[in-house]
Amino acid sequence: MRRKIPSTAALLAFELAARHESFTRAADELALTQSAVCRQIAALEDFLGLRLFRRTKRGVTLTEAGLSYSRQISARLDAVERDTLSVMAHHGRGATIELAVMPTFATRWLLPRLGDFLAGHPDVTVNMTNRTRPFLFADTEFDASLYFGDAGWPGTEAHFLMRENPVPVCSPRRLGGRAELAPEEIAALPLLQQSTRPYAWRQWFGSLGMQVAHDMTGTRYELFSMLAQAAMQDMGIALIPPFLIQEELDSGRLVMPFHHAYLSDKAYYLIIPERKAETAALRGFRDWLVAVAAEYRVGAGLA
Repeated sequence: MRRKIPSTAALLAFELAARHESFTRAADELALTQSAVCRQIAALEDFLGLRLFRRTKRGVTLTEAGLSYSRQISARLDAVERDTLSVMAHHGRGATIELAVMPTFATRWLLPRLGDFLAGHPDVTVNMTNRTRPFLFADTEFDASLYFGDAGWPGTEAHFLMRENPVPVCSPRRLGGRAELAPEEIAALPLLQQSTRPYAWRQWFGSLGMQVAHDMTGTRYELFSMLAQAAMQDMGIALIPPFLIQEELDSGRLVMPFHHAYLSDKAYYLIIPERKAETAALRGFRDWLVAVAAEYRVGAGLA
């Protein structure tokens, strides 16, 4: 039976027009005329039987249906492109793991170790895409995810990797020549916040038996790499796990004003959908990663 799917040309035109809310900019990217893009959008609207855009004097805006459809179509076109590039890269040979990762963890911890896995599995390619928030595997083409949080992700296997032990760090300029600062002095400084760890400072002060009224107040950053950069620019003081900023600590670009860490109640996990858990490439990657993380925990005193 023939699938009820619009033409690829219409979907590409719609995705670009929706992204820019402009038929003109979509036409420029597709190297088409604006009238050609308009015809593709009109054909798609006729196919769907509903309006995707509102035409105004200033241009076009998405309808509610158009906004919903654009989000779904964009993700699926990304998946088609990713699958196409994967097949082109491997000429259909070998296995590919599409891995959702937290960028700083992937850059500072996983990538320096990944070469060992790839050397032992030359037929496997590991592609990485940034994801800092939970998502539904059913809505993506990911095979697995590196995730920080709780293990309760429905329909998945969660493999424990490690917990965090964040410490306060700042620019050496912030110390003003002193060796360290008291916790009470740290509480009086601008507290840089990590968006996905909103209670981090409260937990750190709490582990010292302190209550600080403004412990959740301050500039928020989604990535630890952003947090580290802000701290190096002397914009405040940050809580960051040392293993993510070892280079900055070794070079003296960041310093610990008070040597006290707390062990987080949440952890890093490798999350694999149950329906993909027995894939040979994923099994190999899982076994390697769990073993490497266990070895790291012992060496770092996180066991």
